[in-house]
Amino acid sequence: MKEDILIQIADQIRERRKKKGITIQELADKASVSKGLISQIENSRVVPSLMVLIEIIKALDVDLNVFFKDIGTEKNGKTILVKRRNEYESFEKEQAQGFLYHRIFTRNIEKSIVDIVLLELEPNASRPMVETQAFEYKYILSGEIEYRFEHENIRLQSGDSMLFDGRIPHTPRNIGAYNAIMLVVYFFETDL
Repeated sequence: MKEDILIQIADQIRERRKKKGITIQELADKASVSKGLISQIENSRVVPSLMVLIEIIKALDVDLNVFFKDIGTEKNGKTILVKRRNEYESFEKEQAQGFLYHRIFTRNIEKSIVDIVLLELEPNASRPMVETQAFEYKYILSGEIEYRFEHENIRLQSGDSMLFDGRIPHTPRNIGAYNAIMLVVYFFETDL
């Protein structure tokens, strides 16, 4: 998915800039572009030209091969993405005072049906592994859940979220003492 690669590039730029401890303005100055352009690129709102992208990567002092090494790669062609609540990116929109936006996930999945569910799991609730023909997005509203996949287990707490390819065998388990509640969004691909 082309859009996913663009989001990965934006994330790489933002993460590498923050690791180096430089501001958007400092990166913009080094790359000879505007602060606004860097901000829009980091928030996946603008697609940079190839020359601008190369200048930004150079300004970050990163080898091009290193920068692009993991972009576009997925485990076994299937995806599991986890975001912890402290990793959500805050952003602002023009002329919106007092609005606190936190980007959780941005994914473009064309030709899909969206099914939104609120799932409540009792303590020690469990089921066998299942597969779905959908991408599944989970946002933990309360409690602590362990998601079991074929080759790994992932613990999620209130505020964490995850997007994964439902074709990977999986099952959730409430590992807390109280009911756990999660928002579940299924993206089913269609031929429409």
